[in-house]
Amino acid sequence: MEIEFDRQFVLYFVLIPIFLLAIKKFLKKEYFPYFKTSHIFFKKYGFKYWNPEVIGKTLFASSFLVLLIALSGPFENATVKKSLDGEGISIVLSIDVSASMLARDFKPDRLRATKMVATDFVSNRPDDYIGVVLYAGESFTKIPLTVDKQALIKAIDEIDYGLVDDGTAIGMGLATAVNRIKDSHTKSKVIILMSDGENNIGEIDPLTAAELAKKYGIRVYTIGVGTKGYALTPIAYDFKGNLVFENRPVSIDENLLKNIAKMTGGNYYRATDTDALKQIYEEIDKLERSKISEITYNNKKEYFKYFLFPGLLLILSDTLLRLFVFKSFVE
Repeated sequence: MEIEFDRQFVLYFVLIPIFLLAIKKFLKKEYFPYFKTSHIFFKKYGFKYWNPEVIGKTLFASSFLVLLIALSGPFENATVKKSLDGEGISIVLSIDVSASMLARDFKPDRLRATKMVATDFVSNRPDDYIGVVLYAGESFTKIPLTVDKQALIKAIDEIDYGLVDDGTAIGMGLATAVNRIKDSHTKSKVIILMSDGENNIGEIDPLTAAELAKKYGIRVYTIGVGTKGYALTPIAYDFKGNLVFENRPVSIDENLLKNIAKMTGGNYYRATDTDALKQIYEEIDKLERSKISEITYNNKKEYFKYFLFPGLLLILSDTLLRLFVFKSFVE
């Protein structure tokens, strides 16, 4: 905190009594009146070591100094930033929940890694409207656009394999996301589409859904999820109902995902492990930031009243003590 003064020259008035005292001492004479107080009150009540004259002069000097500070106009300038437009971005996460998302090339698996990264992403965007769409053999909205981050995190935590029939309907997942976001009131609309396979089912072609996104000015960021080569992938259930895993080649239709991103003005990313997926979400987080207008101005906080009232109180105390306690008189 840095205190400044509107009338700094007033502070130099403190030199006046010092100058007068210096002249008085030099001439050894009394050229101006001062208050002189008897010791009757103090002797009566046992305050023999107190000098009422010193107390009176101390009160007077203190009030003079405090009032000078008040008259000098002390203030503090604080820089304040105020948002003029707090509009956020509308974002829909379209997440593949097919059986292959349980593959263990990510730790602990693709689906749980996605949930962890998506939760962090949502938590770091307090001003944005975010929704979640899930797809496999068909698609549905897990949670519509909302700013309720606790509800979003709960919805993401509930995501699991088997919520819809198996398959990879990329077109359906994208079309449902477009339908959820197209009427949003925000200027910026974004879909993050994740897939770990190839479109093999669904009534809507992925490129048709991409054209729809383009029509509504929606950017689509696509993420291919899966290592390059082979991954432990669930292929069936055993007689106990447990998933059986087998090393299978990872097959992602990267050309399709690249075309979707290119058509809509987004980007395509390939996530080969959990760390890479996290970095991709962090990059998208930086690219898609709320454009919030701000103005900066100085907020002037004045402190004169904090000195004026104590100064007046000191003068009143000095006057009352001299008139009624010290039995002061002027010589």
